[in-house]
Amino acid sequence: MTKNQRLVYIALLAAQAVIISLLERAIPFPFAVAPGAKLGLANMITLLALYTLPVKDAFKVVSIRLVLATLLGGTISTFMYSAAGALLSFFGMLFVKNLGRKHVSLIGVSTTGAVLHNVGQLMVASWIAQTWTVMLYLPVLSFIGILSGIAIGIAANYLLTHVEKLHYYMDLRDLRQHNYF
Repeated sequence: MTKNQRLVYIALLAAQAVIISLLERAIPFPFAVAPGAKLGLANMITLLALYTLPVKDAFKVVSIRLVLATLLGGTISTFMYSAAGALLSFFGMLFVKNLGRKHVSLIGVSTTGAVLHNVGQLMVASWIAQTWTVMLYLPVLSFIGILSGIAIGIAANYLLTHVEKLHYYMDLRDLRQHNYF
């Protein structure tokens, strides 16, 4: 893959993640039990980036999504919450993914990311509120995060196995990791 093709692929993934983020923000609140909880549909793009791009490029996709989604419909506080959740989620998913496919599936990686996203956001909320009692909300958000992580993981797994062009990027990534070029 040429440098231009890689940049276009990164831009396409980032654009898809931004659009999904904005659409999800427009969807009425789906969880009456957990105010503020979202499905995290844009994390599907993060998973695709993690499984088809080198880490540096996958991080670019996440960073671009954070900045553009905030500029197009957010505030500084939404940026702080999103950044904390996205960064903790990204590095947690990366760590779990690196354990290997024998130990953790893509669905497990997705679920880890969903739960860690909630942890990151609650840490920012605790910092802003100047109290750790906000973390008492974690079990409720974790339960919803596990359910949505499983759903997002299943969808991402389906895309990675059934979209032929993604096979091309996965194969290139594997070749790069084994230093074939």
